Amino acid sequence: MKFKAITSILFFTIFTSAVFAQKDKRPNILIILSDDQGWGDVGFNGGKDIPTKNLDKLANEGVIFSQGYSSHPYCSPSRAGLMSGRYQQRFGHENNPENTKQGEDTVIGLPVNELMISELLQKNNYETCAIGKWHLGNAKKFLPNNRGFDDWFGFSGGGFNYWGKTNPKNRELGVMRDGKLVPEDQLTYLTDDFSNEAVKYIDGYSKSEKPFFMYLAYNAPHGPIQATKEYTDMVKHIEFGDRAAYAAMVAGMDVGIGKVIAKLKETGEYENTLIFFYSDNGGHSNGASSAPYRGHKGMMFEGGIREPFVISWPKKIKGNRVYDKPIIALDIFPTILAAAGIEKPATKELDGVDLLPILTKKNKSLKERTLYWRYAGGEGYAVRDKNYKLIYSYYKKDIFLFDMEKDELENNNLASQFPDVVNRLKAKYEIWSKDNIAPLWEDAHLQNCDKQEAIRQAFIDKAISGDKNKKNLKH
Repeated sequence: MKFKAITSILFFTIFTSAVFAQKDKRPNILIILSDDQGWGDVGFNGGKDIPTKNLDKLANEGVIFSQGYSSHPYCSPSRAGLMSGRYQQRFGHENNPENTKQGEDTVIGLPVNELMISELLQKNNYETCAIGKWHLGNAKKFLPNNRGFDDWFGFSGGGFNYWGKTNPKNRELGVMRDGKLVPEDQLTYLTDDFSNEAVKYIDGYSKSEKPFFMYLAYNAPHGPIQATKEYTDMVKHIEFGDRAAYAAMVAGMDVGIGKVIAKLKETGEYENTLIFFYSDNGGHSNGASSAPYRGHKGMMFEGGIREPFVISWPKKIKGNRVYDKPIIALDIFPTILAAAGIEKPATKELDGVDLLPILTKKNKSLKERTLYWRYAGGEGYAVRDKNYKLIYSYYKKDIFLFDMEKDELENNNLASQFPDVVNRLKAKYEIWSKDNIAPLWEDAHLQNCDKQEAIRQAFIDKAISGDKNKKNLKH
């Protein structure tokens, strides 16, 4: 009897321990961010020339947001909005920081008093990992390991050589693992390195009891335009050189994403992983395509802020759907909190909304809201309110008003026809803008605007020069 009792107690202890050792059932969170990728550069948005079979499959198994917006038209501020869940203008992170080493007394980075999604998830028993491009400040206090990430493999700046090469000026800003420089001879091609690192992390994580949060931020297809022969061979059918080189970078990223998803499936984690994929801003002007939309990175036209955008969670979300109303990347933060069952801290303000009711079909659509964008302290801005979109373009030095239900390609400027709508949206923008602060540092965006617009006008002038000469001869 005594032996049986001991055996029963032992069995109960082992059984109880096994039950408590089971994995936390909350979802894993995976944010996959591409860099300067155009809306039209994925198959799930109708792109035909770039092979993106893995992203297309992810989209088919999730929900495509055909009006998915970033919170800013260029890199660093957009990422600040994503990680904080707030309009980045509220805390002065409105410009790109320069790719130079900053001292610890600098303000150039996502302010340390802004609670990031990584910090909140880490506090709530998530394992956290950042891989890839950071671009939220390169002083030690701003780096991932001090902002809620247990593990980090990537670089701190905005752009980097894809072969991992540095020079004396930027050697301190090379690829790092948990703050320590990785020798260049241990790097291959950054897109592959980041994908492989994510695969290894998931493989090791499968032994953990905690759910994980991974921020996989590719620098592809941001410049410099560099790719391996393996990926250029995948786009031999593209005859325009700049487009082909860019496409190879997207194809390489897609291959890597396929490896990450395959590993999630192999480890049994895919079904319960909430995956977000989108681009930080619109396509750049070196081979990318935001078609059919107007504009590119840096602009407030749709091509600068409307992104390829997908959310997947097979365990909870029925796939093969398209949601065609506006959402914004600021919605990712509250959606993660809802999915993970984490209450928003009372002191934390959020500007996005929880998308789970849409994703799970509890609601058919979101409550209508006004969306805002601003760069360079208000030198350029945009307001999206129901069917109307107002833009003040620094590029054009002009105001634009579009009816997005009738003219989503932004071809017909209605500003002169509907001054009352222009004034109403301007007033809304001014009220919103009052809650923001001035940028904490400067950047070169306005110079780039002037330069790009001058280049554009030079092409136009050259094109019509023959016509002008012909008319002059007639006189």
